[in-house]
Amino acid sequence: MPKALVSVYDKTGLEELAVGLNSAGWDIISTGSTAKTISTAGVPVTPVEDVTGFPECFEGRVKTLHPKIHGGILAKRAEHADQMAELGIEPIDLVIVNLYPFEETVASGASRAECIEQIDIGGPAMVRAAAKNHASVAVVVNPNQYPEILEAVAGSGFTDELRSELAAKAFAHTAAYDMVVAGWMSEPLRYGENPHQGAGVYSTGSAGLANATQFGGKEMSFNNYQDTDAAIRAAWDHEDPCVAVIKHANPCGVAIGSDIAEAHRKAHACDPVSAYGGVIATNREVSLELAQQVKPIFTEVIAAPSFDPEALALLQTKKNLRILQVENQQAAFDYKPISGGMLVQERDTLQAAGDDPANWTLAVGEPADEATLADLEFAWRTVRAVKSNAILLAHDGATVGVGMGQVNRVDSCHLAVDRAGDRAPGSVAASDAFFPFADGFEVLAQAGIRAVVQPGGSIRDSEVIQAAQAAGITMYLTGSRHFFH
Repeated sequence: MPKALVSVYDKTGLEELAVGLNSAGWDIISTGSTAKTISTAGVPVTPVEDVTGFPECFEGRVKTLHPKIHGGILAKRAEHADQMAELGIEPIDLVIVNLYPFEETVASGASRAECIEQIDIGGPAMVRAAAKNHASVAVVVNPNQYPEILEAVAGSGFTDELRSELAAKAFAHTAAYDMVVAGWMSEPLRYGENPHQGAGVYSTGSAGLANATQFGGKEMSFNNYQDTDAAIRAAWDHEDPCVAVIKHANPCGVAIGSDIAEAHRKAHACDPVSAYGGVIATNREVSLELAQQVKPIFTEVIAAPSFDPEALALLQTKKNLRILQVENQQAAFDYKPISGGMLVQERDTLQAAGDDPANWTLAVGEPADEATLADLEFAWRTVRAVKSNAILLAHDGATVGVGMGQVNRVDSCHLAVDRAGDRAPGSVAASDAFFPFADGFEVLAQAGIRAVVQPGGSIRDSEVIQAAQAAGITMYLTGSRHFFH
């Protein structure tokens, strides 16, 4: 007879679930108040202590953390059958668990001790065990899944596809739960994006910004972390010495140079007004020359892989400047919370085939000379760090105009050209996504750009290419897009 382990804080739909499982011929193992609710409904239930031979203890902190429970969930049915028999462990085929209401307890204003008591340990352990062994075990974490579960147990059982789907939801559920707990226990920040918002920062334990070494300055703020992460993303995309100056998570200027000091001069020159109060990141050691350049400029943060000792001593004379040594390691995944869950994606690290100029397609115009092609590659690598819709103008390894965050590409083109001013003629342009119409490109052409690189892929590519041909401008297509939101 198949076995279900049921241990839930939220008792919504529990009686109907228990009746349905019993009617379908399932044995139910349960804990504490869950077992009491099931028994009151007239459904046979086996208390978990009858399975483990060990009582609940430590005020209920330990109930299911026992080999006879976790062995029954995790054992591979065929491969471990003999050992299960030897140890007297019976398989558990269905795990139905929802977790202690930690987030709700915190929101209620409860004391720290009360909040800690609502950090679930046994529940997530069972959920993760069942999700890992989803080849044999189905796992349920929300009462809204009960109808689907009852349909499966009353019918032909759990398909491989359904168990896999349930496992994915279970892992997402425990990950979100742990993130809430970690956030609550994290290093507190003075406030979040705005003073009325609470905030904290917590670490995965790996290298990166969250584990940076701070050599001086005020404590990091929520906005400092966001801008510094954006600056690191921009600077570390380049192999040559590179400096990125960031404000509100968008580049004021990015440049490469023969050394890190030259790269900073070029990056700062792109938009010195916006660079005031900005964040600087480098992909090389900060030299004394660079430190001397930064000293008279109001800067919130400077982040680098290392600092020359004389440079560090000079920067430390700026009492409010946050000085961070950050190892060159970026996260493998991006996480974005949404209502009711989160989105997860592989981080965009210029890994697409179209990020290599050798794979670009010359759509129209004369092939770019070496200097122009180098500027196009720089512009393409850099536009990835600009919020979409993104247009970037560059010349001699430096941005000269950046159009970011506009809801149509034409406005981004106008913004980039306006920022560039008299530096637009002779520059090259990069667009993070295709031109849906020729109008945006025409703004760039009228400003006097000499070449452009863009993904292509619009149903009106031919119109855009014709506009480039008419203007005598070289256009390359990458076939890869770099939206950034």
